[in-house]
Amino acid sequence: MLLYFKTKNYRSIKDEAFLDMGAASLKDSAANLLDFGKSKYLPAVAIYGKNGGGKTNLIRAMWLAVQFICNAQKTQTENAKVPVSPFRLDDYSCDEPTEFEFCYVYNGVKYIYGFSATREEIKTEYLYHYPKGRMAKIFTRQNGNFTFPQNGEQSHKELISNAVAPNQLFFSVSCTMNYKPCLEAMRWFRDKIVFSRDYTDINKSLIDNSENEAMLQAIVSAAKKADVGIQDMRFEINNKEIDLDSEDFPEQFQGMFKALKAFSEALKQSGNESEVKLNTGELKSITYHYGINKNGTQDKFELSLGDESDGTKRLMALAPAIEKTIKEGGVLIVDELESELHLLLMKYVVDRFQKQESNSKQAQIIFTTHETALLNLDILRRDQIYFVDKSKKDGISSLYSLYDFNIRNDMNIQKAYLIGKFGAVPSIEED
Repeated sequence: MLLYFKTKNYRSIKDEAFLDMGAASLKDSAANLLDFGKSKYLPAVAIYGKNGGGKTNLIRAMWLAVQFICNAQKTQTENAKVPVSPFRLDDYSCDEPTEFEFCYVYNGVKYIYGFSATREEIKTEYLYHYPKGRMAKIFTRQNGNFTFPQNGEQSHKELISNAVAPNQLFFSVSCTMNYKPCLEAMRWFRDKIVFSRDYTDINKSLIDNSENEAMLQAIVSAAKKADVGIQDMRFEINNKEIDLDSEDFPEQFQGMFKALKAFSEALKQSGNESEVKLNTGELKSITYHYGINKNGTQDKFELSLGDESDGTKRLMALAPAIEKTIKEGGVLIVDELESELHLLLMKYVVDRFQKQESNSKQAQIIFTTHETALLNLDILRRDQIYFVDKSKKDGISSLYSLYDFNIRNDMNIQKAYLIGKFGAVPSIEED
């Protein structure tokens, strides 16, 4: 569970942006909140803002930090630059460090991890945990100087710190050297935070989830939820047709074979009746829809998956990420959730996280959107709605919550937003 994220001096975000997943003291929708200790947290947050206002930069900041945390030991060779992008619309921020901090819960333990860096080196880094409800230091770093708690692992920690280059994270390197306190904290970044890409490649999703039939079932279910008429699917690879029940399959395609066979079984479990076959080589997906033949009776006709709508493909490809997060717990982060999706499908996705009966693992979703119909207090609480606005004067993006405004419970917040009451809308000059 993510408790908060904050960043500073990243792209258009010059001053600290604080995304707080803690629930405010509101009486509405209390049943939808997540529990940790004595506090309540939000299962979903929507971030609004005009094009170019900086809302995607907040998502980029999270993505960059997570990728760097998980891979810094691989990517940071001796002369590699730290991949931060400081604010550039003044004459001094480029020389100041970019900052990131995550507060999260993994296996019932609260952690705080953060670092700051210039393009040349890591300036500060720290990891704390709360194993018994009280803050305890795992390590801190200040300009190359490391401090650790006094315990029997001092020599191991000193060995790791000596191996860490100025452009590398201690957190990342320590995990390769089997330092257990960091290994446990790292698992959240590797397993529990999922970023949505611009999903259009369903075939890649099938192969990526070849060992997980539940994920393949999720793709099928998503297609059916979208109500776009897909009755069945089959696959082609270089026009070589192989029945999925055949055991005569090239060894190099075994992973692909398992994925497609599991997918075909998922289709059958969902009530599809057609016989699914595989045509092997460069993987292509074919969908089947009902139509009327020349005799005037209903029949199935094939289309390429490329002929399906962008919304159908996006929902189907998002499905494994949604399902993984819901089933295992964690955080799903989606930029422009509304892209090619109907409002009702957006609401369906958000509801998966909002409703306790479908979210027993306390999963969360954070998404950017322009869809103002979700600005409804029957769908999202005031503390679940954030805005990002960029100043025309200095180009600085600021993050703030609807909860910061004094509004009536019966206010039409969609209308208020569109007329500019909360900012973060484009200023359109008429001729």
